[in-house]
Amino acid sequence: METIIEPFRIRTVERLQMSTEEERMAALERAHFNLFSLHSKEVLIDLLTDSGTGAMSTKQWAALMMGDESYAGSESFFDLEKTVRKLTGYKHVIPVHQGRAAERILFQTLCAEGKRIPNNTHFDTTRANIEFTGAEAIDLPVDGALDPSREAPFKGNMDLDKLDRFLEETPTEEVPFGLLTITNNTTGGQPVSMENIREVARRYHAKGIPFFLDAARFAENAFFIKKREPGYKDRPLDEIALEMFSYADGCLISAKKDGLVNIGGLLVLNDDALAAQAKNLLILTEGFPTYGGLAGRDMAALAQGLREVLDVDYLEYRLASAQYLGRALTFLGVPIVKPCGIHAIYVDARAWLPQIPPKELPGQSLCCELYLRGGIRAVEIGTLMFGGTDPQTGEPTPADLDLVRLTLPRRVYTQSHFDWVIEVFSGIARNREKLKGYRILEEAPFLRAFTAKLAPIP
Repeated sequence: METIIEPFRIRTVERLQMSTEEERMAALERAHFNLFSLHSKEVLIDLLTDSGTGAMSTKQWAALMMGDESYAGSESFFDLEKTVRKLTGYKHVIPVHQGRAAERILFQTLCAEGKRIPNNTHFDTTRANIEFTGAEAIDLPVDGALDPSREAPFKGNMDLDKLDRFLEETPTEEVPFGLLTITNNTTGGQPVSMENIREVARRYHAKGIPFFLDAARFAENAFFIKKREPGYKDRPLDEIALEMFSYADGCLISAKKDGLVNIGGLLVLNDDALAAQAKNLLILTEGFPTYGGLAGRDMAALAQGLREVLDVDYLEYRLASAQYLGRALTFLGVPIVKPCGIHAIYVDARAWLPQIPPKELPGQSLCCELYLRGGIRAVEIGTLMFGGTDPQTGEPTPADLDLVRLTLPRRVYTQSHFDWVIEVFSGIARNREKLKGYRILEEAPFLRAFTAKLAPIP
């Protein structure tokens, strides 16, 4: 059979709240045209993020009931620790309430003014947590990674020649560690090959530089390696994941993605001294090392989610859903990042709305239009999120790309929901030349996309 179906049955449902276009316009105005500020009940199809928005399995709900809520020595922690050690091969498992807490603890421990941190591409919270310490986040994506139309199996790779030059030109003492994000969210959810992980690790370790994976979507990356990289077709996914982790000295994981839970994160390390420092910070700001800011029931659900996520049938369904939406948008003439990733479809708003210059936020314009016309909440991945501000004019400075991310929550929406998204895009396509830009009224010094207030440009 060629048809790929959802490898699950739906046993609990949540009613969607329908609304009129007039009601949605009122909601946009109240939210100052920032979709993060909408109430969830005002959203029909929520594609804002895949972080903590998935549906849990029956076994995860059962695990919740078995959660051990002891302050210290929780059995739920020891089950999670055993599961993560088997998955990654690392010694020290440090739970946190979400991924950015793991970032803050690691970066606060290792970063300082004058340090430089290379990565294929840093996502927004990663960059912000690095820069908050005074260090500099350096992006080294492969050539073509920023070309949405370019087809390549591993567009998420780090450019090895760029990394070589960076390591030659930068004193080793200025590089406290190196990162690699799998999959590469900023460039369209593109995977990183095993060969690239191996070669990046070899270069870091030759200089004595610790190497960490930003592995929120490790299962999806492992699945793409199985699908696309020679020599891995017949390898089990857990073996592929273990090999990925084996090249690094530790990892940061936002468990709200491939952990299949609504809250949680992990900092997983091999170095004893570094783990001791991290646990001291954990106690100061998150909680005791055997709960780290999580309830025991959430650790129990996370352990079960990590045991479920490397299911080939589940990942095949995830990819099929993304490709279904991607093919339909391409048929409508909507330019998307190619090839399709798994966790999201990225629309090239700058290319689709050429009448709106980057400083007028074409991605945000499309996000607002999607919500106004169809109650769809997407997220801008472009000048609002990653651009700067011109100190002379106060206007936004462009990011490399202006994308709109349509993120697919795990095990939540069916094909008819995606058909609705496609229909809304079809309606926008007929009048897209009439869309206008937006300006920023207020912005925070860090992560402005979350709280900025905006207004349409007449």
